[in-house]
Amino acid sequence: MAAVHGLVGLTVRRVATRAGVSTGLVLFHFRTKDKLTIALLDWLLETTTVLHVSPEIARIASPSERLLALVQQEMDRLSSEPKRILLFFDFWARGIRHAAIRTKMRRELARYRMAFRPMAEEVLESSPARFGATTPEALAAVAVSFIKGCAVQSMIDSGRFDLAGYLAATRGLVGPRR
Repeated sequence: MAAVHGLVGLTVRRVATRAGVSTGLVLFHFRTKDKLTIALLDWLLETTTVLHVSPEIARIASPSERLLALVQQEMDRLSSEPKRILLFFDFWARGIRHAAIRTKMRRELARYRMAFRPMAEEVLESSPARFGATTPEALAAVAVSFIKGCAVQSMIDSGRFDLAGYLAATRGLVGPRR
């Protein structure tokens, strides 16, 4: 319901109707609309900011190519779910004024960024001259910025978004130097 109507349109009545139960049962389970919203956020974060390194990516010998492949995988995954990304950013906006949401979003994004850190360390160790004083945290943050930026672009213009072009541009910007 939130993916269709946004957080503003998320109501206990709509959730109950969609689930085929009474509003009283929804309130009995969640107690308040705010707790329903937080439960939805928990589900969204558990299913959106999960990083899985596939066996194919793990087998790539070059650390920088492995990181680029992981970034590409995440761009592809997130840009294919524009409603989920819209809901993610709807929560981000709500978090500006809602401390519990803000805390959960920041914590989860920090965890997602840190999941890239080991791979970022390998890239920096393999090409120290190329990256200078770059830290693993900075490289991980840049990787996540490209991924989330791709998700935003796919959300803004989902009908015309060109993932292949976005990936080619990303590879051109950050890929191995020839």
